[in-house]
Amino acid sequence: MTATAHRDVSTSAPARSEVKPHSPAQLVRLVAGREISTRIRDKGFLVGSAVIILLILGLLVFQVVINSGSDDTRVGLVDGDSTVSEALRSQGQALGTDVDVVAFEDEATARAAVEDGDVEGALIGPSDAQPQLLVENGGGQIDTLVQGALQNLSLASQLADAGVQLDPPPTVEVVALEADADADVEAAVVALVGVVVLYSLLILFGQFVAQGVVEEKSSRVVELLLATMRPWQLLAGKILGLGLLGLMQMMVIAVVGVAGALAFDVVDLPGRLIGTVVTVIAWFVLGYAFYASVFAAAASLVSRQEDLGSVITPASLLLVVGFVVSVQAAQDPTGTLSTVTSFVPGLSPLVMPVRQAAGGAEWWEVGVSAALMLIAIAVIVRIGGRIYAGALLRTGGRIKLREALAAEKA
Repeated sequence: MTATAHRDVSTSAPARSEVKPHSPAQLVRLVAGREISTRIRDKGFLVGSAVIILLILGLLVFQVVINSGSDDTRVGLVDGDSTVSEALRSQGQALGTDVDVVAFEDEATARAAVEDGDVEGALIGPSDAQPQLLVENGGGQIDTLVQGALQNLSLASQLADAGVQLDPPPTVEVVALEADADADVEAAVVALVGVVVLYSLLILFGQFVAQGVVEEKSSRVVELLLATMRPWQLLAGKILGLGLLGLMQMMVIAVVGVAGALAFDVVDLPGRLIGTVVTVIAWFVLGYAFYASVFAAAASLVSRQEDLGSVITPASLLLVVGFVVSVQAAQDPTGTLSTVTSFVPGLSPLVMPVRQAAGGAEWWEVGVSAALMLIAIAVIVRIGGRIYAGALLRTGGRIKLREALAAEKA
């Protein structure tokens, strides 16, 4: 009876299912997902993203205001006819400005308009022997415009009185030796704005990586994580997760910036604009892979947030140097400094996009620079991974690089 019961219980008990261990790819994805979910709820991250977008939109609005107020000249006219108005507009076209002629009934009204800033100047009695131009503070462009218009009217009147009929003047064909010069300048400005965003995000996400490493070390969470995965899997997941988040943020900023630039009609070549933005995003991917590995390896050498600044300062200074050189490259994209630094890994993600946009880099230069960057990333990931693995479980004071490498080998 007892044997039978024992046999029945044994046969009715469910078989235990074996729990399969996670694959390396699954572990990396789990760490990446944890980094994304943690940072995307961080108020500092959300506020920083909103501030960058608002700055981009503010810059676009500022550019619209500047452009809208720079090409219009208002000229008051007293005792003038349509011939004078047309002559003023024609002279304005020759000087590259749109002239808006405002008619006034008397000199007093015109004088008040000049004093209030409603018009830049007022022409009184253009048909008289001695016409007057009322301005508030000196003549400047308004003086040149009015003098040229009256001289053209006088010349045309004298020739008509003499019975001289002039043929229309020839139209000058403008041939630009550098046809894309203006487009290159515009693209360089767009790239420079993109580099500012790129620099800000590299600093931001590099610090996220470094802070995450120190937090895990100081709280001993890393000991639990390393019980189920290897150091390189933890490092890869951390870099991948924050990298995807940074890439998404970069793309959102790019979409907002491009849409705003097209909506406000700030750029003339939308195709060139989009190409420049895509280039900056591509260089962000390379730059992030490089600096995230450096920041993570450096942060693994310390166990306190207070000591973090001392180990990531060299990488931060390299970013600052790259940003400063990129500003110089926008003015001289073919100069020695910008050309050389665009091939230096760590500096090239900030300098080369500006050189490309300004038309100062050949296609093979971009290829060589990208190849050197990929080689540098492979080296940094390998060495940084060894430092990370050797220093991750060591707490206390700051660990030396030699000690971390030796611990990893052991």
